[in-house]
Amino acid sequence: MKRKAQGALEYLFMIAAVLVLVLYATKVILNGTRGLEKSVGNYTEQVRKQILENL
Repeated sequence: MKRKAQGALEYLFMIAAVLVLVLYATKVILNGTRGLEKSVGNYTEQVRKQILENL
């Protein structure tokens, strides 16, 4: 019985480690997309200003 409990506990720790990695990866991806969104927004704003200046 003790062996099964130890196996179950190890399994839960593995699941916890995987969840931590998934959450960290999600955070990195979301921060990257936010940065990309800001960069694209700034670029489109600059292009819009230059188009209006050239009219």
